[in-house]
Amino acid sequence: MNFSSKLIEEAVEQFTSLPGIGKRTALRLVLHLLKQDLSNVQNFSNTFVRLKNEIKYCESCHNISEYKMCEICTNSKRDSATICVVEDIRDLMAIENTGQYSGIYHVLGGIISPMDGIGPADLNIESLVDKISKGEAKEIVLALSTTMEGDTTNFYIYKRLKGFQVNVSQIARGIAFGDELEYADELTLGRSIANRIPYENSLNFK
Repeated sequence: MNFSSKLIEEAVEQFTSLPGIGKRTALRLVLHLLKQDLSNVQNFSNTFVRLKNEIKYCESCHNISEYKMCEICTNSKRDSATICVVEDIRDLMAIENTGQYSGIYHVLGGIISPMDGIGPADLNIESLVDKISKGEAKEIVLALSTTMEGDTTNFYIYKRLKGFQVNVSQIARGIAFGDELEYADELTLGRSIANRIPYENSLNFK
C-alpha cells in the first residue's frame, strides 16, 4: 500500500500493531482522526497515556483497577466465599455481563501452555493457593476456556487445592469445546455459571 505521507504511513503502522486491525482499517481510522479537531485528537491520545500510567492490578484478584483493590473485591454485597477463576480480564467482564454471578474473581493472567512456554509459575496460581490456605473461600469455580490448555490448567489447580477444605466446581459445558468464554453469548455463559457442577464429575476418565 502506497502512502502520500511518511507520517500517514507511521500512523497506519501504529494502528496495525493492534490485534485485528488491518492496513485498510488502520488507514480509515488515521484519516478519520486527521479530520478531527486537535483537541479531540489530544483527548484521544491522553486517554491511553492515562490508562497506561494510572491503571493498577487488584492486590487480591489481579483484576484491573484504578485502586489497590478493585470495586468487585471491595463490594460488601459480593459473596467473598465464592471465587471464580478466569483466564484474563476479558473473561471476567464476560461473566459480569451475564448478571448471574455474585461472588468474586481470581484472574490467572493466562493458562498453562507448554507450546507457548507458559507454565504454572508464570500464572497467578500461588496467590490463589495462599488465599485458599487462609480459609477465605468455600467454593472455587473454574471458568476457563474449554480447550486442552484450559482443561490442563483446571486439573492443575484442582490438584493444588485438593488438600484444602474447599469445594471445587466447574462451569457447565454449555460452552462448546474449544470455545473462548469472551465470545460466548451472555445467556449461554450465564447458564453455564448458574449450572456449574463439582469438578470431580469431569474426571470420569480417572
